[in-house]
Amino acid sequence: MLIEEQAAVLTRNNVVSVVDDDESMRRMLSRGIEAAGFEVAVYNSAEEFLSSAGIGESECLVLDVDLPGMNGIELQQHLNESGTDISIIFMSGYADELTKKRALEAGAAGFFSKPLSISTLVATIRTLQQQLNPI
Repeated sequence: MLIEEQAAVLTRNNVVSVVDDDESMRRMLSRGIEAAGFEVAVYNSAEEFLSSAGIGESECLVLDVDLPGMNGIELQQHLNESGTDISIIFMSGYADELTKKRALEAGAAGFFSKPLSISTLVATIRTLQQQLNPI
């Protein structure tokens, strides 16, 4: 891929939203994803994400399963029902296989157990973005 083509991929709607109620996790994910060249928007709850502009700006949502209030699976269901086109990558420190299966069957692009590798997460985000924005 030419350098110009790589730059085009990274400049097309490259906002990644991160929803996690753990501030240290949000900070760590934000720093790692930003270091890879993406713009990052962080939210501490599903409700905060839904009330923001993040839905329309983001192509990718890195989403914790275990959130207070509306959990990650419920947010995924809400986004699916509303026809929102956003790739979701789940993460969880406590998810069982049934939760993982439900998330993936409902269209999640990935599911990572915490602690997760930033480099693996970024590689997944890049792959998704290239699939969404082929050159």
